[in-house]
Amino acid sequence: MAHQTQLLMVMIAYLSLLIIWGIIQGRKVKNGCDYAIAGRKLPGPIAALSERATGESSWALLGLPGFAYATGLSGIWTALGCVAGIITAWAAISHRLRDEAEVYEVNTFIEYIAKRHHASAASIRTVASITIVFFFFFYVGAQFLGGGKTLHSMFNLDPRLGMLLTALIIVPYTVYGGFRSVVYTDAVQAVVMITALVAGPVVGIIAASGNPDIFAQSIPAALSKAGPGYSSLTGTVSGFAAGVVIMGGLSWFFGYLGGQPQLCMRFMAIENRDQAMKGCRIGIIWTILAYIGALSIGWLGICFFGPESLQDPELVMPEVMLRIFPPAIASILITGAIAAMISTADSLLILSSTELSENLVKPYIHSRGNRKVQELSVCRWITAILAVIALALAYISPSKLIYTIVGYVWAGIGSTFSVVILLTLFWKRYHGRAAISTIVSGMLFTIIWISTGMDQKITARVMTFLVAGIVAIAATYLLDEKRNPAG
Repeated sequence: MAHQTQLLMVMIAYLSLLIIWGIIQGRKVKNGCDYAIAGRKLPGPIAALSERATGESSWALLGLPGFAYATGLSGIWTALGCVAGIITAWAAISHRLRDEAEVYEVNTFIEYIAKRHHASAASIRTVASITIVFFFFFYVGAQFLGGGKTLHSMFNLDPRLGMLLTALIIVPYTVYGGFRSVVYTDAVQAVVMITALVAGPVVGIIAASGNPDIFAQSIPAALSKAGPGYSSLTGTVSGFAAGVVIMGGLSWFFGYLGGQPQLCMRFMAIENRDQAMKGCRIGIIWTILAYIGALSIGWLGICFFGPESLQDPELVMPEVMLRIFPPAIASILITGAIAAMISTADSLLILSSTELSENLVKPYIHSRGNRKVQELSVCRWITAILAVIALALAYISPSKLIYTIVGYVWAGIGSTFSVVILLTLFWKRYHGRAAISTIVSGMLFTIIWISTGMDQKITARVMTFLVAGIVAIAATYLLDEKRNPAG
């Protein structure tokens, strides 16, 4: 009970400061460009911390440790796939997207693709924006739902009330300050997250060593004692099934290659090439430390509690923290899980609103008077409306529906748009009609592949990337590019 009280006090203090910090940053927003992309003036370190907090979400603090706890060593393949994708994105894509965003003076992810393929700009804006906004509606709703569940597990709070509280934390500063507020609050959360992921394993390994009252006194001993399913890199399978396990883990690589709009926006907002290089170094170091820490926390859970002792493996991180730290310190580190969830929800919300306003709403508004003021007002109203819709979806939609649709995002959005961005950046012949074909085919294939159960045999993350890539190349050669610059 004591730790619950301290956790609650820490959370209230932390989240209050977070809201204040977000509002302070929001006061610096003067126009639509500031609201949508922070005026393309972000320092590299801030962009990197924000990108990492948004990219890892509750995955690094709840999902991956839980996966490592439940599967043992085989969780390494998923970590390797993610780390390889993140490093590739920062090293090969981040500075190129930053430069392109400056050259084309774009405020959103879809606007960049449309301007790069200007002959088909109108169609790209419509098809791509509707696709992303629709799926990200549910993605935001899932974060609200996750907030409700987390608050319920920690404080036995009604999940529906927890969802409302999560929204009340996120929405005010997101509506007010837009992308700038979101990025700077994300940066703070990234620091809290990495502190938990570094301090937890170090102290946990020390606490486990020589402790006779736990399942095992070291990670190797715990994995060995838990059985071959935990100490093997492929679990209990071999042959073709082992290959499927490895490919399934490594397949996370494809979604990071420019296919996550909420991450690409951080690259595009960096001030200059030098800042991009600084961001690259911080992003890569953060990622390596975070993934080693997340896996270690999951395996430490086996040390302290034994395999299969926790009813919900994804609670292994808070359980380990409460076991090895005093309640006050544990409370601060556990707040990292809440921080991660918030960083995703606000980022997805502002992405959806700016894509909708910049690509579908503003083109049909004939500005009068002060255009900058009007643009800012439109952005804020759309963000507020989308937040209400996302919260309503979380309330009225079955959780299974929300998470099913979210399951399409990494393959359908991530793998599909990775192909679009890679070919846009590196293949001059790739054109607008081919981009539209890529988007439509990737999304349709993902929906069919997952809904028919084929994803259980070969992951859609790989298959969508391959199919979208084949369609992209074929369409580039078979379809003529439009010649009308107006699109």
